This record gives sequence, structure tokens and C-alpha cells, in this order.
Amino acid sequence: MSAPTPPVFHRPVLWALLALLLLWLPILLRGADSYVILDDNLDAEVSVPVLLHRFGVALDYRPEATIPAIMNGLPRSAQRPGLNVTVGLFSLLPPLAAYWTNDLLVRATALLGLYLLLRRYGLRRPQDRPLAAALALAWAVLPMHSMYGLSALGTPWPALALLNLRAGRGRWHDWLTLALFPLWSMLVLAGFFLLAGFGLLLLADLLRRRRLPLAAWGGVGVLALGYVVVEWPLLSSTLLRPQFVPHRVEFRLAELTPKGLKAGILSSWQYFMWGQYHASRFFRGIILLTLPVAAWWRWRRAETDRGWEAGTMSALAGLVLLAVFCGFYPQLMGPVQRLAPSLGAFNLSRFHFLTPLLWFGLWVLALRQLPAGGLRTGLVTLQLLLGLAQNPEWSQNLRRWAGRADAHEPSWQQFLAPELLTRVRQRLEQRSGQPAARWRVACLGLPPAVAQLSGFYTLDSYQSTYPLSYKHRFRPLIAGELARSPELQRYFDDWGSRCYLFSAELGRHFRVARRDSLTVQHWRFDAAAFRRLGGRYVLSAARLARPAEAGLRSVGYFTGPGAYWGLYIYEMIE
Repeated sequence: MSAPTPPVFHRPVLWALLALLLLWLPILLRGADSYVILDDNLDAEVSVPVLLHRFGVALDYRPEATIPAIMNGLPRSAQRPGLNVTVGLFSLLPPLAAYWTNDLLVRATALLGLYLLLRRYGLRRPQDRPLAAALALAWAVLPMHSMYGLSALGTPWPALALLNLRAGRGRWHDWLTLALFPLWSMLVLAGFFLLAGFGLLLLADLLRRRRLPLAAWGGVGVLALGYVVVEWPLLSSTLLRPQFVPHRVEFRLAELTPKGLKAGILSSWQYFMWGQYHASRFFRGIILLTLPVAAWWRWRRAETDRGWEAGTMSALAGLVLLAVFCGFYPQLMGPVQRLAPSLGAFNLSRFHFLTPLLWFGLWVLALRQLPAGGLRTGLVTLQLLLGLAQNPEWSQNLRRWAGRADAHEPSWQQFLAPELLTRVRQRLEQRSGQPAARWRVACLGLPPAVAQLSGFYTLDSYQSTYPLSYKHRFRPLIAGELARSPELQRYFDDWGSRCYLFSAELGRHFRVARRDSLTVQHWRFDAAAFRRLGGRYVLSAARLARPAEAGLRSVGYFTGPGAYWGLYIYEMIE
């Protein structure tokens, strides 16, 4: 008698992996003309591993290690760890190849993780293998920020390992999964909340069932220890030997969001129905539609066991409570921060990174009640198509193949415009007689990451954490514009992760395309403060009508075929 086939080699899951590859093939074939998520991704995250390797500090955890091209030397400890798999891929491949390799590997790993979880705990019958594979494919195509690794869609792996340990059937590979998961996920996004979530589950076991599964607690410990090892630079520099006071201590989330009961309910509704942008934002309507359909089928079969209804309602109530907590969280933090202001540096609403898996778990409970056939297949297919449609990288690239590219969503090549930025840098190096490392620039209407990737050293940047002292030194440059716009003043003073040059006339329009042809009539820029920080040139995607008012003079206008930007270059008036 032959041995059973391991779950990862079942034919349905292999077909699902092939389908994933074929779905992503049109993206990969576009090369540099492919669309990559811009917000909080290409304008911030992609430059991080590139610069870590460019300056040779990916694994340099010395307190004095910095990234010179960012903010006059951003402390290395403010960036993600060098042991992270995503960072490692950028050392092996060119940036674009590393990005799409990471994205595809994350999705394939997520697909396998959910399939194994479902085969063990949701859909165990052999005839359910195709359904488990289809659900895993629908999971793997959901929108996500793949630069965060497995933080969102990879959660089935630690869930499977810890559930196995909790049930007393853990194996060596479960321990290995928990030890390795921190290498490809982020503590501040998923790790802390996974640990908290599983910790609460085990505490509930102890209180309700008087069970104390030591192996599961050991698994939580291994996961925590893995994060300590991988994220040691962050933990050491913030908790043990603080290297700087982070700008996050001045976060005032309550000042950045609408207040009141109506605003909180609306935000909760959005969390419940769509989720959060970084943690896989997709419409939950298909899952919610499946619940009454499943209840109707149970009624038709005259089911007398009410355990399903109780379990489903409990899970749904838990998701509602979590959505309400996230929706009202900024308002809740207002009175808390009046007592302990620095608590604003922590964002406990990131429990939403756990909600996509919880929603799919609820969906499986409903789908199991339906007979195999057209109805169940139709619901899963509909969710698969909906996930693809809501995935901006898939849908935007499909539009490009159809010749209907969105003019406001440029491709990798158009956004980074390496030929244009390199030409500008070389022109300024010739003009100054010095390499770019000897002077500093700042950007208006252009994400600084674009300049950083082309060899510029920028005073401005988009960073999740950086020294508070630098924020205070940078503020005088834009104080005049902040005074003209209460919205921008709140945006910078109560958040400030976008440490940018602002213009009240542009508002929060941080990507001024060449086709926009915008002109700033009056710009209250503090040239003296700019000089004190080492600034020499301003790269502006909008034309300054009166640069002399800002202590600047024009160097010229630069653009190029296919570039998203038209750049006006200004230099300090000596």
C-alpha cells in the first residue's frame, strides 16, 4: 500500500500555484513598464533595502551606523533589519526584479500556508481538496503590500503551527515555522499582534477549559524569541539603549481624524466591510453573502444542531468588536495621550492585520454547509475575481495591457524616471563642481525616495520613525507654509512621517505630474534654515512663480520622454 501524498503535493494545490503564476505573468512581462503600488510603497518602502545595501549597512548594527543619503544621516536602527528576507532579495537582484520576485514568493507561500491550514482544520475530507486549493488561490491574489513580507497574507503559517501545538500534535516543522516566520514579517505590523492574539486564545483555554498546553506556550515563546533576534536593532535602540527619541512620540492621531460618534461609526464600518489599506483591503460582501445562504441550506436540511449558528455569530461579533475598536481607536487615544503623551507612538489598531485570516476562517465555516456544486463554486469564483479586481497591481497592469493606463498611476519606470533624475544629478554635480554626497537637496511635489534612488542626498524623506530632534530642525524650512494651512500644520505636527517640503497651495498633493502643469504663486520657504541643514538645491515638480521670494534662483527645467515628472531645479542664492 502506497504512502499518502503530502498535502503540498496534492494536484489541486499544484494547479492553484500554476494559476497564480499565470495570473501574475502579464505583470512580470511588462518589466519596467509594470505598475507597482505607489502610496506607502514605491514612495517609501522600496528605497529602504536599496539604500541599506548601497551604503553597506544592511547588517551593520553599530549605534553610529547611518544612511547618509537620508535626513543628513538617518540612524540605521530606524530601518528594517538586515536579516529580513525581503532585504536579502534586494542584495541579490536589481530593485525591480527583487520587488516582483518577493511579491510572487510571498503570494505562493501564502497560498500554501492557507491550503495546509484548511486541510488540517477546515476542509479535511479528500473531496474538499479542490475547494481548499481554490480558497487558497483567492487568498493569495488579495491586495497587499508585499514589501511587508508575510505580515498580512502569511499569517496562516504561524496559525497552523500554534494550533498544532495547542492540539498536542505539533511536529518539528511547526517549531521551525515559528522560528523562521519573523525573518519574513515585521514585528510592529504583525508580530506583536500575532503574539497578543495567540496569547489571548491560550488564556481563554486556561479560563474556560482549565487547559494549559505548555507546547503552545512554548511556541509563542519561540515566535517571540525569533522576533527578538531578527528585530534586535529596533528593540535595542528603543527599549534597552535608546539611540534617539523617535518623532512618533509626538503622534496625535486624534487630531488627524474626524471626531464624534458618526465619524467613529463610519470608520468602524469601513474596517468591517473592507479592512485596512496595508493589511489587505478587500470587500467582505461575498463572505457575508455566504452566511445567510449557508443558514438557508441548513434550514432546508432541517439541521437541529445549533452549534454552527452560535459559533458563526460569535465569530461575527468578534469581528464587529475588532472593527469598532479600530474605528474609534484614534478618538480613544485622545484622552489617553493627555495622561501619557508618548503612548501615541504605538498603534494598537494594527490588530487589523489578523482580520483577513479571521474573515476567511468564517467563510470556510459557511462554505462547509453548502453542497459541492455550482453555488459553492460560484461564490469562490466571485471572490477570486473580486480580489483580483481590488488588487491595484493586477488591475492597473491589466489596464496597461488594454491600452487604458490611468494617467495618475504611473509605472515603475515613469515614476522613478532614472534617466531624468540621473541627468539632473550629473548637471548639478557639474554646476557645483562637487559630487552629490557633498550637498543636499529637498523635493517639492516629488517623493524624496525618487531622488534617493537616483543618487541624491535628501534632507526630506518619508520614514515610519526618525529622530524627533531632526523633525524640529526641519520644521523651520516649512513653518511659513504650515502657518498658511491648518490642515498641513496638523499633518506635520501631529504625525510628521512625511517630513516633506510643503506648499499650502498644493496641499497634500505630493505627486505633481508633468501633465498637471501646476504653479506655486507664493512659497514661504526659509532659505536660511535650509542652508543650516546643508541644503543647496530644491527639486520641484511644480513651477515657482517667484523663486526669489524664497531665496532661490532657477537652474532650469528638465524632463524626458516617458517621465512622469517635469522638474524645476532651484538653487540657493548666496
